[in-house]
Amino acid sequence: MIATADDAAKLLRPRFDALAGERIVVLHLGADRGLLGTSEYPGSIDQADLPLRAIIGAALERDARGMIVAHNHPSGAARPSEEDVAATALLVRIAKALDIRVYDHLIFAGDSWASFRGLGLL
Repeated sequence: MIATADDAAKLLRPRFDALAGERIVVLHLGADRGLLGTSEYPGSIDQADLPLRAIIGAALERDARGMIVAHNHPSGAARPSEEDVAATALLVRIAKALDIRVYDHLIFAGDSWASFRGLGLL
């Protein structure tokens, strides 16, 4: 069960260590917040657009009831960009319409990470 942002961060941290470019990882969760599976999407050296259609499609395939999205900022700043905030807000609206909850969006940068929920952005 992934109950907190810390739980998700511990699980996700190894997927982002030592990456030169950005990557998106989505944890697909059941109604009990148990892990149903993960999806990964590559980005470029300095950008990773949320592939909304692919993320929602993967959630529906797994019959997920929730998800945690994560990506990295190789630049070293774990603060969400305006683009991160806008894309996450759109994902939340689409997922909510399909009865899927976006529990959090985590950003990893070096040894630090940030939680959208912890920052009051979700």
